[in-house]
Amino acid sequence: MTIKLGYNTGYWGSGPPSGALDAIKEAERLGFDSIWTAEAYGSDCLTPLAWWGAHTSTVKLGTAITQMSARTPAATAMAAMTLDHLSGGRFILGLGASGPQVVEGWYGQPYPKPLARTREYIEIVRSIVRREEPVNHHGEFYNMPFEGGAGIGKPLKSTIHPLRKEIPIFLGAEGPKNVALAAEICDGWLPLFFSPKEDAFYRDCLAKGFAASGDPTKADRFEIASTVMIVPGDDVEQCADLVRPFLALYAGGMGARGANFHFELFARMGYEDVALKVQDLYLQGKKQEAAAAIPLAMVEDVALVGPPAKIKDELQLWKQTCITTFLVSGPQQVLPLYADLILGS
Repeated sequence: MTIKLGYNTGYWGSGPPSGALDAIKEAERLGFDSIWTAEAYGSDCLTPLAWWGAHTSTVKLGTAITQMSARTPAATAMAAMTLDHLSGGRFILGLGASGPQVVEGWYGQPYPKPLARTREYIEIVRSIVRREEPVNHHGEFYNMPFEGGAGIGKPLKSTIHPLRKEIPIFLGAEGPKNVALAAEICDGWLPLFFSPKEDAFYRDCLAKGFAASGDPTKADRFEIASTVMIVPGDDVEQCADLVRPFLALYAGGMGARGANFHFELFARMGYEDVALKVQDLYLQGKKQEAAAAIPLAMVEDVALVGPPAKIKDELQLWKQTCITTFLVSGPQQVLPLYADLILGS
């Protein structure tokens, strides 16, 4: 596949990101294939995507990710069909299970069995979007119509007809079983901390999923839209310092001990000792020290930092991986450089 470029606005901090709309317009002008929004436990991902997407005409509009615990499958399917209509068929539904700290702490939903829950959730969403028959689903996690209650619920079809009966669904995943699940039941995979050194490992996970799907052609059209952190600048260490707090947050603070999938990812990459130290410091509230404990090698395994010539050289290895779309972030001013580096020869 030809490598494509996407612009990810991420989720908000204390308020809307400054200059996001101008950056989105610039991304479309430069030939970016897609724009993406995210959510955690603050801003939602669907409202900004609709607002900013209304100012575009060609780029695809994706969520990276819509938290499954935040909405019932029906609510997610409704939003997907609505945005797909409003955008003229440009919507991509990126879904993710998140982690137990957010799911149970913020959304008040149970977290156990995330893979089985994901499978059931996506099955219902696809059924609603296809609109072939009223939804009558009674699984381990979801009951439609609800059994009990007033006792008068009945199977329903969506009142709107979908613009497309198959809206692309991408899955945010890091663990090997979840990556394989993405390949089996979804149209794409959304990695967060991808490393070229792990490419063979991920290709194996994906191959298992493709085999389980029973579709021999699926691998040919499957998309992998990966976050790729790029920080250009003359001083490599200073550039890495802009990445370190982000890695420390996820490796050390996003989740609890023994229940942090980001921690497990870095441990699998050979940084378990670093991740343990970062986690200890972060959970003690020593966030700056946690970030400082991350070595340059760990940053450079998952990000591109330093002079543009260095980044361009290292990009050649990234372009040989399974990634099909590079998802980048940053102010409007750096987007032409990203376009040149990734879409140029």
